[in-house]
This record gives sequence, C-alpha cells and structure tokens, in this order.
Amino acid sequence: MPLYKTIRVNDFTKVLVWKIEESLEDLTVGIELTELSKKRVETMKSVLHQQGFMSIRQLLKQAGYEDADVYYDAFGKPHLKDNNYLSITHSFTFTAIIISEKKPVGIDVEKQRDKIVKIAHKFTPIEEYNTIANHEALVSKLTIVWGAKESLYKIYGKKKLQFIHHIYIEDFSFIDTKTTGVIKYEGHVSTHNIHFLEFEGFTCVYAH
Repeated sequence: MPLYKTIRVNDFTKVLVWKIEESLEDLTVGIELTELSKKRVETMKSVLHQQGFMSIRQLLKQAGYEDADVYYDAFGKPHLKDNNYLSITHSFTFTAIIISEKKPVGIDVEKQRDKIVKIAHKFTPIEEYNTIANHEALVSKLTIVWGAKESLYKIYGKKKLQFIHHIYIEDFSFIDTKTTGVIKYEGHVSTHNIHFLEFEGFTCVYAH
C-alpha cells in the first residue's frame, strides 16, 4: 500500500499523503464502509474518483480511524466524531489528509497545470506576479497560492467566502516552503500558518 508521505507538522498535527497505484479492489481491502458511503461510491462517475475516496479511507485507517468516524456537515465539510479536526483532498493520483487535535486545519493537493495562469485573475491580483519571467515558476507559485486559499477556505468551512476578496496570502519564496494567510469575512479575522511542498508535478499545501 503506497502511503507516499507522512509529515509531522507539530506535536498535535500530522499530514498523510497517498499515491494511488492500486486497483479499486485492492483499495477496499480492510476497509468497512457505512451504508451511506457505499451508496456514495456507487454513484461516482469514474473509477479514479472511487479510488480517491477509498484511498482517503486507507489514510484514515493509517491514522487510527474508520469510515464511520467521519461525518459531513451541511456545507460538506468533513468532521471526526472524536472532535479532532480533519481536512481531506484528492487530485488525480494523489490524496491527502491532515488531522489536528487542537485547531482547525485545511489541505489541498493540486496538479500543476498551465491553465492556472489563465484563471489566476479570478483568485489573486495577477499583477503581483508580473515580475516572474519564468513560466514554470509562475505556474508553480500560482498553484501554491490557489492551494493556500483552498486550504483556508476549507478551514472556514462555509459558502460565500471569495478567494480574491476574503482570503489573503502573504508573499513567499519557494525556498521558505511556508507563509501565512488571513481570512477576512463579515467581521471574522483569523491568521493561519501555511506550508507547501511539490512532488511529481503536484503541489500540496496545508494550513493550520
């Protein structure tokens, strides 16, 4: 089973990353789904989505949880019944989870793709990145910014939050592999630590 990476963020927070290389049948081994989850998997339109769902259950198992320990609120945000904080993500052949015992967390994995440049104006002031001459570096940085905002969106956990107006990411260098982000919305203001890493053409960003 390819548990791809484990990151100990601090004493009460950890990240687990899975690379999907198995068949759907292999990913179901040792996993007991609730009836609701079984129906959810059956209605998924692609095998890759089903594999993503099951690999996240494998990650939860690695962390000591079962499918029945997870529930979703009205906004679709996942929670753990023991009141620990959870966030999950799936992009193509990678899935990941972050679990914290003490504070809300968010995580996002994204495949690095050129189209991020075309949609950048929808989630960040693109003029801030005009000094980046290298296209590959621009794609990389914008993917990190998107992942950071997505992670903070997951922490907030409610609709109507707009990436470009309500979530701010402090500028960063690739070498640092970390930055900070702020959510400002309807009187709510919170600052979060953000970390990022890249592997095999993907970007993983997590916030806590």
